[in-house]
Amino acid sequence: MRVLLIKTSSLGDVIHSLPALTDAMRAIPGIRFDWVVEEGFAEIPTWHPAVERVIPVALRRWRKNLWSTLRGGEWRQFKARLNEQRYDLVIDAQGLLKSALLTRYVQAPVAGLDRASAREPLASRFYDRGYAVPWGVHAVERVRQLFAQALGYELPSGSGDYALDRQRLLAGRDDEPYLLFLHGTTWVTKHWPERYWRELAERLSAQGWAIRLPWGNAEEQARAERIAAGLERVNVLPKLNLAGVAAELAGARACVAVDTGLGHLAAALDVPTISLYGPTNPGFTGAYGRGQLHLASDFPCAPCLKKTCAYQPTAEDRQRFDLASELPLCFTRLNPMRVAGELQALLAERIA
Repeated sequence: MRVLLIKTSSLGDVIHSLPALTDAMRAIPGIRFDWVVEEGFAEIPTWHPAVERVIPVALRRWRKNLWSTLRGGEWRQFKARLNEQRYDLVIDAQGLLKSALLTRYVQAPVAGLDRASAREPLASRFYDRGYAVPWGVHAVERVRQLFAQALGYELPSGSGDYALDRQRLLAGRDDEPYLLFLHGTTWVTKHWPERYWRELAERLSAQGWAIRLPWGNAEEQARAERIAAGLERVNVLPKLNLAGVAAELAGARACVAVDTGLGHLAAALDVPTISLYGPTNPGFTGAYGRGQLHLASDFPCAPCLKKTCAYQPTAEDRQRFDLASELPLCFTRLNPMRVAGELQALLAERIA
């Protein structure tokens, strides 16, 4: 059986689909998947043993240069690749209008979430088979349930398995023990204060830990350099591609992360990780896996699920906190002393 999976982005969403592939691979011997995914994440599906072929799509880039995309032939070439293989089924695991539209170019039955289950209900009109998957459960479990219904097998009990081979990423590496700080994220409100990263780096490096800081853009590089400045055992990594970051993750003893796609990758690679949540809810989209500790703020307005902080500091807040360096204030409940203590306990638990 051959299935085309459409799950284009984001990084976390792509990683959340991997356990469903593992379920299907174990339930249906010989099943193979091709995967349509955003070009920036095209490496990830190749790491799963059930994936035969990756078909990169560049919707984000194409939308910015629509005329040149059409004139240059990229769109035509992408559609041709969709029809190079005969599929028994197409599964749209994204549930968005943009992903549903891509199914129109494949000559095969299409399965996806029904109107009540899809993030964009209109997407369900493009499916031949729509399946109900409840809200209120983790995103990984939602994809697992969709696959089980669409492919006709009983959902396995227990936690999902990403089925990634860490040893392949670690080949040839012999590093001293180190920690990784995943300090970059998208929303401004999801950023743990830079001051806290610096204090945590000082505290952990004084305990003898080596710390590494990856980065993906100039802003993240500058922040990493400020966090590391003058600390002998804290190093800013060079610019790495996704496979390079994955290798650094696989080799780490543990990570500290904000709500970011790389935190999900750490979970997929079975790396003990403390993830810090201010405005977002880890119950639905938190890092999923063994050794994952979610520290969620209990600030009065958290989780607000907002990209812009609307909280108005009180007079007491202004006395207790430095509003120039401790925003958003929901993260004051997750200060460096607490994070360092939780990390020490997590490491001890993993060794035991």
